[in-house]
Amino acid sequence: MTDTKALEECGKAAVEALEFSRTVVKEGASLLEAAEKIEEFIKGRGFVPSFPVNISINEKAAHYTPSIDDKTVFGRDDLVKVDVGARKDDAISDCAVTIDLSGKNSKIVETADKALEEAIGMVRTGRKVCEIGRAIEKVVSAAGFRPIQNLGGHGIEKEELHSGVFIPNFDNGDDAELKEGDVISIEPFITNGYGYVDETDEAQIYQLAGSVSPRSQEARSILALAAEKYMTYPFAARWINRELNGLSDFRVRRGIAELISLGDLEPFPVLVEREMGVVAQSEKELVVEKDSCTVITKL
Repeated sequence: MTDTKALEECGKAAVEALEFSRTVVKEGASLLEAAEKIEEFIKGRGFVPSFPVNISINEKAAHYTPSIDDKTVFGRDDLVKVDVGARKDDAISDCAVTIDLSGKNSKIVETADKALEEAIGMVRTGRKVCEIGRAIEKVVSAAGFRPIQNLGGHGIEKEELHSGVFIPNFDNGDDAELKEGDVISIEPFITNGYGYVDETDEAQIYQLAGSVSPRSQEARSILALAAEKYMTYPFAARWINRELNGLSDFRVRRGIAELISLGDLEPFPVLVEREMGVVAQSEKELVVEKDSCTVITKL
């Protein structure tokens, strides 16, 4: 049975972290400092991050989290997606907003928010996921934008942030139905570009995927730390840098590369809009009920 109270506690912490993010995501501010302040905010509330905070700018749609030596700063025209989550024990939250630093992209931000609310209003037991996608696409297309077709919402289960049902941002013909008690995240990604994202060669987020014994000491240390502290949840390379401060950044990178080659780690590449269009995102987590839903991350 879904522990809605535990989820709501995690959801409240994540929403507070999103609200806090608006105080640190500013022109000229460091992405690295912003990410670490947001994560520390979550820890200060008695939770741990569900995943490394994603701070994806402009054409970058998802999976960007700064490295330990990231020098990037926010620009005055940046459209910034902040995706955060808080967890405690088996309860996990996940939510996101888009922050428009230029003040010139209000339409795409408002459209993403409107599409999300339209989708949430359709949620109930037995609802087909393609119907939710169709509702999102209708709102997005009417505003002159495109939904990103290879990104979408997802089910959330014990120890798994992405599992089970996929919630599309367009009518993909999937007749899978929502079940009472399902915990899901709906997250419209929309763009003024092509409507697809591609993987880049850049990744700073990883997740355990196997248990092959590596040869190097640094790889063994990273694997042991990930298994003990992060378990099935995504983690950032910079978290490893902080925890294993006896290892140089070069050795951490080398160890991670070895673990990927062995299949011990799965990387989450940064995703970029195919035509370099700007991307907006809006996300909330909810629990499916018989005739409606309970929103866990109430912004």
